[in-house]
Amino acid sequence: MADVTHDAVIEQLRTVNDPELHKDLVTLNMIKDVKIDNGAVHVHVELTTPACPLKDQIGRDVENAVKRVNGVDSVTLEWSAQVRSSREAGTTQLPNVKNVIAVGAGKGGVGKSTVSVLLAYGLHRMGAKVGLMDADVYGPSIPTMTNVEGAKPTVRDNLMVPIDAGGVKIMSIGFMVERDKALIWRGPMVHGVVKQFLEQVDWGELDYLIVDLPPGTGDVPLTLAQSIPMTGSVIVCTPQDIALLDARRAVKMYEQLNVGCLGIIENMSYYLCPKCGHRDELFDHGGARNASDELSVPFLGEIPLNATIRVNSDKGAPEKTLAETEDYVRSAIEKVVTATAGQVSIKSQLQVMAPTLSIE
Repeated sequence: MADVTHDAVIEQLRTVNDPELHKDLVTLNMIKDVKIDNGAVHVHVELTTPACPLKDQIGRDVENAVKRVNGVDSVTLEWSAQVRSSREAGTTQLPNVKNVIAVGAGKGGVGKSTVSVLLAYGLHRMGAKVGLMDADVYGPSIPTMTNVEGAKPTVRDNLMVPIDAGGVKIMSIGFMVERDKALIWRGPMVHGVVKQFLEQVDWGELDYLIVDLPPGTGDVPLTLAQSIPMTGSVIVCTPQDIALLDARRAVKMYEQLNVGCLGIIENMSYYLCPKCGHRDELFDHGGARNASDELSVPFLGEIPLNATIRVNSDKGAPEKTLAETEDYVRSAIEKVVTATAGQVSIKSQLQVMAPTLSIE
């Protein structure tokens, strides 16, 4: 029997591409170690996100490739994950935050804040370090939805310390005003709050900072885009025509601000009766996927209209939604989370591959 060599294994691993990044695992530096014991080969693969949507496929491809090496009897895989930054090296704003994801909507009432929370806690549940910034200044609902309403951030080294809510770092204007007080602010005051949350909060090291924006195309998204390099935007909409019209406007706005759209999520996509199993598409269905195709942006998935999501949002228990809800609801949310993480990984790789100009 021929001896299995390290070079032979690596050569086969060069034939395995990441299905989203379209480069081989060796070139992407995702193969961290190869150990050989006679015919037994151990391969350590480092994913670009713990929420990798294609981990199983990558695993099968690696195993099949290594088994093509003459003399290999068995292949075992070790997994780890290291989220990569989509932001330029040397960025002074939030230097320890690898990716900033703005969650927006063209209109209110489509569940944008609910999706922001589910994204944040879904990524955290999969092993990422996550922060959630409530930039919906006029209607801050994140403290309620994460069960930290009434909390007061402390100050350390002249920086505000976010509230820890189940492992996710939270910052919201809701921590600083009375619950029933209406914020009657003009644009410059909103601009100041967003800048403060970016510059005067100790976010620490984060893989993802999810930013819940107010609906529409006004001051806050403009301020955010002008203040900090963002990974991209995620647009939330419901299937009906008027919501899709506004979602298209939101995508176009971000394009004008040079912020790429990571994709569109269809919320309240359908309702499945828990008693009889009948499916009812209350607000129509599939419109967001069609809009994604028309606008040439990714479709990140659909989340059903479901009472468990509503109840746990009111109770501030997003972890229960992800852990204890019906299988089809949990699966739908996980698909949205992993699809979003996959698009961030693609953006990160494009940043690494971006050409640089040198002046001699």
